[in-house]
Amino acid sequence: MNWLWTKKLRAFLLGGAALLFLATAPANAQKKKKNAPPPDASSALPLPDEQQVDYTISEMLGAWQLGDVERMHKDYADDVTIVNGIYAPPVFGWTSYLALYAQQRAHLQRVRLDRSNTYIKVDGNVAWACYQWDFAATFDDRGTAAQGLTTLVLQKRNNHWVIVLNHTSLAQGAPETATPLNTPKAEQPDKPPSR
Repeated sequence: MNWLWTKKLRAFLLGGAALLFLATAPANAQKKKKNAPPPDASSALPLPDEQQVDYTISEMLGAWQLGDVERMHKDYADDVTIVNGIYAPPVFGWTSYLALYAQQRAHLQRVRLDRSNTYIKVDGNVAWACYQWDFAATFDDRGTAAQGLTTLVLQKRNNHWVIVLNHTSLAQGAPETATPLNTPKAEQPDKPPSR
């Protein structure tokens, strides 16, 4: 089997099997946030909205990795819309998403999802966040890994931030490593000829 076809097949299978999970994706990625107190009304000093949104994302990702649907639902609106990167129709509503999540989660073990390069913007009772993620797991006893991007739209309802839109995309390949501009020509690595 040729390596290019194998790579494409792997990407397709990974996309179909894991992207619905990743839509609730890109908590352990930002370990420094792990010990932050939950943003609730009982806190002595409530967190600013941007930190509350960040905490909500971390909490959701942690619950997603553990398969804790009760805790995950706390961070998703009942009327959430989920869009994944495999050109499948959007999923409307928590109940519809939960059925797909449970079906596919049964095949995953040793799930790891790391979040990085998070950007959060808050405007009143609406916020949006985007981040990159690295995913690794065992899918039906076979290792799999992927990278991608997620954009979330959150709304503050009853003084709690909930995810109302989750759009996740699978990255098609890792970027080439760039040579620093100040590297002398003799130290620059050989580049393959362009095709």
